[in-house]
Amino acid sequence: MPTRQVTSPLARTSRALARVATLGLLLIGAGCGFRLEGSGALPPELAKTYLATKAPRSEFLLRLTDALRLHGSDVVTARDQAQSVLEIVADQTGQRVLSVTANNIPREYEVYYTVTFSLQVGQQTLIDKESLVVTRSYTYDETQVLAKASEEQVLRRALAEDLARRVVRRIEALGATAAVAPQN
Repeated sequence: MPTRQVTSPLARTSRALARVATLGLLLIGAGCGFRLEGSGALPPELAKTYLATKAPRSEFLLRLTDALRLHGSDVVTARDQAQSVLEIVADQTGQRVLSVTANNIPREYEVYYTVTFSLQVGQQTLIDKESLVVTRSYTYDETQVLAKASEEQVLRRALAEDLARRVVRRIEALGATAAVAPQN
């Protein structure tokens, strides 16, 4: 014979309050314009985008291609098929020494990634050579050379992904402010 649980009025009231609070938080989140990452919309002029670059296999370009596709843009391989051209003018990464030990051995490095880009839709330039730079630092231990080399590669990938998201957000901002003029 199944047993029936008896709930107190206090338990029912607290469950109802929790539901109301959850619903209220969801409404506030939606009302303030909150969106999950990746749910933003690119301007319609970027439906077919050509990526012009001198470094077709860079980590940044791979991440940017993925980000644009995630946001609904079709990245085409020929300029004449595109409605917009996103030109990657500069795509550079490197590292520099931040600190050294008393024996002049590097102790801390900074990995950086720099990108300069411009966006053109038809004959109109919407973004004219804008540069973004991101950096991360990491400590170096000469007894763990392979691990630190791997850490540097992970940091470079993370920097490239961060830059790709920033470029996409910058382009999304054009659509949000209605800066993209309709094509005639």
